[in-house]
Amino acid sequence: MRNYGKRLKKVRENLNREAIYNIADAVKIVKDCATAKFDETVEIAMNLSVDPKHADQMVRGTVTLPHGTGKALRVAVFAKGDKAKEATAAGAAFVGAEDLAELIVKAETGFDRCIATPDMMAVVGKLGKVLGPKGLMPNPKLGTVTMDVTSAINAAKAGQIEFRVEKEGIIHAGVGKASFSPDDLAENVSAFVNAIIKAKPSGAKGTYLKRASISSSMGPGVKLDIASFSAR
Repeated sequence: MRNYGKRLKKVRENLNREAIYNIADAVKIVKDCATAKFDETVEIAMNLSVDPKHADQMVRGTVTLPHGTGKALRVAVFAKGDKAKEATAAGAAFVGAEDLAELIVKAETGFDRCIATPDMMAVVGKLGKVLGPKGLMPNPKLGTVTMDVTSAINAAKAGQIEFRVEKEGIIHAGVGKASFSPDDLAENVSAFVNAIIKAKPSGAKGTYLKRASISSSMGPGVKLDIASFSAR
């Protein structure tokens, strides 16, 4: 059994797991519970009334968190010639074409975002079984298939994250670090929830936002008051 410190024990004992908190109070509780020796990630989990097996109920997109994720993203770019040089200058960790594809197949490269110029999609398409399950497949709708590789790289490094609903209508993402200020975390959470609201698909039925909670990597989930948001 994990040995909690006295302060954390008190916080957990006083936490009503069934209570619903506004963003400011929820963030404060999450920060109080984040006592690990590393800077814990603050995560949000949401339950939506959608079934992603139906195309008109898919929820997918990107959102730029106003205060970033707190994580140094590693970006891979499929490009040749001048676009490859541009990607390197913009700070991409991996740049290449067929050689990069071979590297990805043979070894784990550890990148967080994959970008490709349109002419590289014939090469990238062959990596669907590798990149797809990890959510790394470049997609023009998400801005990761583009000739403007500098803007795409900068957006990723500035705090742009991708989201996609999973089975049972669940969607989750990291929205910052426990070391962030309460205001910064609250603004990131609000930005993410509002992006999900804007991404409401035409096939969604009933109450779109069903439940939402935030937690730190090692902390308990804290339920959010979603009534304050405008999705119904």
